Amino acid sequence: MKRAIPLRFTLLLALVLPAIPLQAQKILIPMDLKQTDHLKAYGVTFWALERSINAEWLLNYRGGSFMLDYYPAVERELRLRGVTFSTVSAGAGTQLYADIESGNMDVVLLEKAPRIAVYTPPHKQVWDDAVTLALTYAEIPYETLWDEDVLRGDLENYDWLHLHHEDFTGQYGKFYANFRNAPWYIEQVLKNEEQAKRLGFATVADEKKAVAQAIQQYVGKGGFLFAMCSATDTIDISLAAGQTDIVASIFDGDPPDPDAQSQLDYQNAFAFENFRPEQNPLVYEHSDIDYPPSNMPRVRSAEADYFTLFEFSAKYDPVPTMLTQNHVSVVHGFMGQLTAFKRSLVKKSVTILGEVEGTQEVKYIHGNFGRGTFTFYGGHDPEDYQHFVYDPPTQLSLHKNSPGYRLILNNILFPAAKKKKRKT
Repeated sequence: MKRAIPLRFTLLLALVLPAIPLQAQKILIPMDLKQTDHLKAYGVTFWALERSINAEWLLNYRGGSFMLDYYPAVERELRLRGVTFSTVSAGAGTQLYADIESGNMDVVLLEKAPRIAVYTPPHKQVWDDAVTLALTYAEIPYETLWDEDVLRGDLENYDWLHLHHEDFTGQYGKFYANFRNAPWYIEQVLKNEEQAKRLGFATVADEKKAVAQAIQQYVGKGGFLFAMCSATDTIDISLAAGQTDIVASIFDGDPPDPDAQSQLDYQNAFAFENFRPEQNPLVYEHSDIDYPPSNMPRVRSAEADYFTLFEFSAKYDPVPTMLTQNHVSVVHGFMGQLTAFKRSLVKKSVTILGEVEGTQEVKYIHGNFGRGTFTFYGGHDPEDYQHFVYDPPTQLSLHKNSPGYRLILNNILFPAAKKKKRKT
């Protein structure tokens, strides 16, 4: 006679079984053209890492696919989010690894979900931010912080930091010429001046320099920094300037140092050298790093604007390979206050990840600083070619397979990676 299983034991099994992997099977999340939602695929992978489920990043395999041990809970999450996946048997998995070993591919283990922070003002901006849009759509959690938090040392609580479209030179984005009478601009100036005074700084420019230096210290200690658009050049301008006044009296009450250019120390900058800050407050540009300059018309039309991703050796250059994983190698271009970086001003130690071939335009770069790294991506919004103030935010549900947004999300998972050791 069979004994009935107690109800409490049945309930316990129901709770435990979803957390037990079926060792003979794995889940493959393809990231090639067959994927229905590339962006949410990153979110599911991050979700698994948060629950201590390791993932493997299959570099250069089907667009940089992800593979996890099979868990019913993972399958359920993939179905709920509309992400394409397949199950892989033990035999098929062995063949998959053999294929990767024989080609320009590799396996990187993702072990721990990074703690993510976005440096963004607490008051509402009249423009959106591609990174926060990507994080929100992919359902990847993040926290926000601002100047007081940075100066207090709160960055040490995070692994990865994104810089919202900030002006670290203290010139309020160089919007003075066109928007100085706009209510949002006036409010921005007042709030920043009040904050600088409360934190003990004479000017907003002085406060932003201190914040830029604190961010650089964070990177030097092992932090991962990501920035887009104007945050990329303004932080380097601020770091190179040091205590030198480079801004017009309209912004800080006194004229710039007459020999400010000669006082710049490019060794203090992350990525750029030999650049010239734009000191005219009526010019919507921070320096000659931006190429082409914002005040000059583009030669190419939106339809003809593309940049190319470099192909790296997955086995010997895993970091740039991770950062350039995509289902296409040519990505549609997009503009911003800083659209691209002038090649001649990029430091030789910096790795170029994406460029417009045959031109001075470099779109995507990466480098090391101390024990940490920085990645800069030119432009404002990968799916809005020429984003303007007051424009509505991009609806990423209409751009689930965006190659430009994938580059952002590569950076989110990069800090979770650990190079997988090969058997000899």
